[in-house]
Amino acid sequence: MPTKNVTDERLGKFKNKGKDPAKLREKRISECVELRKAHKIESFMKRRNVTLSSLPDEEALSPDYYSTDTVMVFSIEDIIKEVNSDIKEAQIRGCQAARKLLSQERNPPLKAIIDAGLLARFVSFLSMDDEPTLQFEAAWALTNIASGTSWHTQQVVESGAVPAFISLLASPMLHISEQAVWALGNIAGDGAASRDILIECNVVPALLARIAPDTPVGYLRNLTWTLSNLCRNKNPFPPLSAVMQVLPSLIQLLHFSDKDILSDACWAISYLSDGENERIDVVVKTGIVPRLVELMGHDELSVMTPALRSIGNIVSGSDLQTQAAVDSGVLNVLPQLMRHPKASVQKEAAWALSNIAAGPCKQIQQLITCGLLPPLVEQLRNGDFKTQREAVWAVTNFTSGGTVEQVVQLVQCGALEAIINLLQVKDAKVILVILDAINNIFMAAEKLGETDKLSLLVEELGGLDRIEMLQNHDNEMVYQAAHALIEKYFCDSEVEEVKVDSTADSFVFKTPDVQTAFEF
Repeated sequence: MPTKNVTDERLGKFKNKGKDPAKLREKRISECVELRKAHKIESFMKRRNVTLSSLPDEEALSPDYYSTDTVMVFSIEDIIKEVNSDIKEAQIRGCQAARKLLSQERNPPLKAIIDAGLLARFVSFLSMDDEPTLQFEAAWALTNIASGTSWHTQQVVESGAVPAFISLLASPMLHISEQAVWALGNIAGDGAASRDILIECNVVPALLARIAPDTPVGYLRNLTWTLSNLCRNKNPFPPLSAVMQVLPSLIQLLHFSDKDILSDACWAISYLSDGENERIDVVVKTGIVPRLVELMGHDELSVMTPALRSIGNIVSGSDLQTQAAVDSGVLNVLPQLMRHPKASVQKEAAWALSNIAAGPCKQIQQLITCGLLPPLVEQLRNGDFKTQREAVWAVTNFTSGGTVEQVVQLVQCGALEAIINLLQVKDAKVILVILDAINNIFMAAEKLGETDKLSLLVEELGGLDRIEMLQNHDNEMVYQAAHALIEKYFCDSEVEEVKVDSTADSFVFKTPDVQTAFEF
């Protein structure tokens, strides 16, 4: 069937033993990059103007407090003069004025402060343990600069701020330590290169040392977010040594009740599991999979989404890794998520389902037993197109690796009718995947000698007309695939209808809306 060559690229991105027994299941990667971008909506990689949980009142923090109105009249030239002064009070005024300018929501003058040569001065203030107010204001200003573009962040890194911030983590003043956590999170969120600079400077043990029974929840929120940024990016992945350091603490944080801590800890696990099977195995061996499955049912979307993503990554691994998720009850949660009111959740649930359907027939049977076929067909019929696309892949994977009996059950649930109706979509890749699924169903019918009856069913469902129309499709591959189906299964002389004598042992191709039953 020509569609098999056409869809090799996508199939190679699935773990799909049914299609190619020589390979272990493989992850789907960049083609479905929109799944990977969803977190940008939920949480930014860098943060500016986050309220520190440990921050004292500003008046108490800065004895020489200047109101916002006063600070706003400071020009860049004034700030340069104050910051470069030898007088402590002037330095504090200058740093505070710079910090407030850099905290503006719109167009903060990041480059102007950098071009003024103030970064080295700010970094020098970070080591002044006897001047905590100055230390804090300088740290905050640098944090805001690091929240800008990659270029801005790079300037902070090159100014020598990383070792200074790591040292500040041990500050006895909690708000200063937390400011360092926030700054390091911004740097880690800039990309793999900045992340790895932090890791090489031993940021991980310094951060983990701040997790203690008496650490305030607000502080732990910022710290968990920073840890999640250290787990982010996969070109390259974080060093395995750092991952092994972080994982025990992430597991600990995943048993907190705070939704923000849970959200960022789940995102961290999703980043760590978004890779080759060896990476997934590191996560699975921690024993965290049951907790992730539990969090898939969390009331907060911000927790449930990354938990679902993590499980979706795990079930795109090996058969054993998928079975770990199945044994933890993922198939009991997926039906509700397939029917979730939010389309993005339906899509991710369908993606997870499609990867489980790419497994051996034992796992496919567990899908059937746990009632996944009805919600799958519902999404094929009525889902958002992105969800339908994932559901179509679930059908193709299911029909590739399932037994004849399992394929019959899929058809009986209405999947054949649903994918035939989707042959009208404009996306040529989706059409090719559907034609491949139809071909797989015919191959199952061939094993039972029932291809003629299946041909009649496809025709009655309007499939023949649609497949014939596809022979006029602009896409050459669609034309070839449609033509091959017609040639192989629909070019015989008129098939004589046969009266069906159903028995308890027969397998029947039928759909709820078609009266005529076709017996396998």
